[in-house]
Amino acid sequence: MANDASDLAAGLLRRAEDLIPALRSRSRVAIEAGQIPAETIQDFADAGFFKVLQPARYGGYQLPPQVYCAIARTLAEGCMSSAWVYAVIAVHNWQLALFDDRAAQEVWGGDQAVRISSSYMPVGKVTVVPGGYRLSGRWAFSSGSAHCDWVILGAMVPSAEPGGRPDPRNFLIPRSDYRIVENWDVMGLRATGSNDIVVDDAFVPEHRTIRELDMFNMNCPGHASNTAALYKMPFAQIFNRTVSTTSLGALKRALDVFVETTKEKRATYTGDRLARDTTIQYAVAQVERALDELSLVLDRDCRELMERAIGGDWPVERRAALGASTTGMVDRCVGAIDTLMAFSGAKAVFRGNPVQQAFLDIHTARAHVANNPYPYARNLGAVRFGFDNDSLDI
Repeated sequence: MANDASDLAAGLLRRAEDLIPALRSRSRVAIEAGQIPAETIQDFADAGFFKVLQPARYGGYQLPPQVYCAIARTLAEGCMSSAWVYAVIAVHNWQLALFDDRAAQEVWGGDQAVRISSSYMPVGKVTVVPGGYRLSGRWAFSSGSAHCDWVILGAMVPSAEPGGRPDPRNFLIPRSDYRIVENWDVMGLRATGSNDIVVDDAFVPEHRTIRELDMFNMNCPGHASNTAALYKMPFAQIFNRTVSTTSLGALKRALDVFVETTKEKRATYTGDRLARDTTIQYAVAQVERALDELSLVLDRDCRELMERAIGGDWPVERRAALGASTTGMVDRCVGAIDTLMAFSGAKAVFRGNPVQQAFLDIHTARAHVANNPYPYARNLGAVRFGFDNDSLDI
């Protein structure tokens, strides 16, 4: 069985590598459209990418997170926006396994290829009603939403006790209960189509909600049906890698392009080969080291997540360290791509330049709340000093 899973993973990675040229050829049109094309989504579906984390009982491959991250990292060498959309949509097939199984039956009962988008910002207005909740609001940043038929949205359920703390939850909503507002006009990750979602007083039954505290404690309704170790991991440890991993692939592509285009480039006024500039040589080596180190740590962390899920051993200090590890990744990629951009010369300011595109996409990824390293690093430092963990996002 292990060999079968290894062969499947290897095949998926080969398919991701094979798609790189097509993703590059479509990237300009996708950027202009503000959406990756339906053709790319179909390629991902045909390749089986969306099944990687999906439960086997619903037609998925139920593979470890390192396979999922490796696919995202590889696809980003072709187009970071496309890889981002893959990663975001695919992770929801993992999260749906945490919901009450009735929710999965509603989504996948008729079609196991149905896709889900999200926006976890807790901005919705919730009213408790018999059997569930009424939900209204407007959520931003729902990547790939045009290609999905369901969405997971964040909101606070008001406490039943006066002055009590609200209960943060995720709400699963069908396409018939929301509309998409096309307002995604940004500097990078333009093709992710991360538009707004609007819900006007939709009823959400209890079984289509999940408490963030339950996901943090790994005590979810879906565990009764989905007993595999893959689903016994903290939500943030999987999702935060969704929005950080693709920066590695984009940075690798930028580095490869930089090296290739600089090999024979000459300084405008002196005619000297820029490849002989020791400062540029040093910069390339530093970016290479950053990529190598971040990739090794990502693979190590993914293996640890799986080992801890199997063993059920989740000490808070390791969770804090693993959380800080992934949220610091994009910040280091920002530093590396800034170095390449600084040495790329005036031609890099023209649209379509791969180094510039990586610069824009990685900086945009850094703006995601889950890629802000400071609260996660501060929490890790506090835990190391013996203070209590104060984050649900680890």
